[in-house]
Amino acid sequence: MNSGRGHLTAIAGVIGAVGGPIAITALLSLVQPATARDYVFTYVALVAVLGTLSGLRPALLGAVLSFLLVDYFFVPPLHTLTIADPSDLVALVVFAAVAGAAGGVGSGRRHAQMDAERLAAELRRSNANLERLEREQAEAAAVAVRLAQTQQQVRVLEASDRLRSDLLANVSHELRTPLASILTGGTELLERPHLALPVRAEVEAMVSEARRLERLVSDLLDMARIEAHAVTLDAVEIDLGDAIGAAAGRLRLVSPGRPVEISVPPDGLEVLADWDRLGQILDNLLQNADRHAPPGTPITVEATPGKRSMVVVRVIDRGPGVPEAQRERIFERFVRGVTDGQADEESGRPGQSGTGLGLAIVRGLVEAHAGRVWIEDPEGGEGARFAFTLPAVVSD
Repeated sequence: MNSGRGHLTAIAGVIGAVGGPIAITALLSLVQPATARDYVFTYVALVAVLGTLSGLRPALLGAVLSFLLVDYFFVPPLHTLTIADPSDLVALVVFAAVAGAAGGVGSGRRHAQMDAERLAAELRRSNANLERLEREQAEAAAVAVRLAQTQQQVRVLEASDRLRSDLLANVSHELRTPLASILTGGTELLERPHLALPVRAEVEAMVSEARRLERLVSDLLDMARIEAHAVTLDAVEIDLGDAIGAAAGRLRLVSPGRPVEISVPPDGLEVLADWDRLGQILDNLLQNADRHAPPGTPITVEATPGKRSMVVVRVIDRGPGVPEAQRERIFERFVRGVTDGQADEESGRPGQSGTGLGLAIVRGLVEAHAGRVWIEDPEGGEGARFAFTLPAVVSD
């Protein structure tokens, strides 16, 4: 932009250096030559203006052209470039010198003004850069402070989470020894044939509660391992139909009146999973369905090939389902399934309340298998529809 502006200024200077003296000469030619010689100072003024506005070269060009025009039109003999009177020669030389000096002074002033403007522009740019640097430094300092605060908060949260996980694991581990003693002693008491009925009932209740507490401790340990990313898997090729059938058999032992319908492709499906952990996933989902579905209604377990070399397993019951508002939280710790606004322990089904960890464990174990778990919208006549994915065994 500056180079273009300088080019235009140079063109304007040349036009002024040529056109200005010609215009002055045209005006002075309207009067007598002797009188016109008294106004030659106007040429000097023009040269000074040229020097100030356009620089030394246009001023010198204007001075030379003014000298020639004055000699040609106003110095006898007229209309020639000869000088008859020596005094006229001196006057012309003085005129040329004054004009050149005026142009030089104007040019010097112009350069000084340009230098001042350039210096002012550089100062403005420097100030702008300093302001930008100050803003960036202030922003960087603010970001550094926020980062330090965030890192401190992360360290505090990590320490708190580690302390909580360690405490949970230690407490759960310490509970297992007395629980084992209670279960062993209670089982031995129940094996005595002549145990009084009231005592037997109390011992059975004690054993039942001890087993429920043992399941809670086991779930707490599993959650501690999941949250510490310490779940170990012995992944092998598993026939999914066999795993589902085994889980259905285990459910029949605790809920004999619950039918389980299994739907697997005729040619079978193989997944890469840990047999025990897969069984735990299926057990938790089947027990969750058994708690919420009406007695005698079937639970359906179906497996189908999915996308991206995954297999989709669905556990479907005929209960009231999971409200849409709770589907985002149902897999969190200690969140029990709520159906029709009623908590599970309020369902009136004794011995069927859960620990609130089963679905959280399902999510942790499924994700440890590189899968995911979610709740689908139920179809006609269905209640809850849980789905999860597992990596399929890809045949060569």
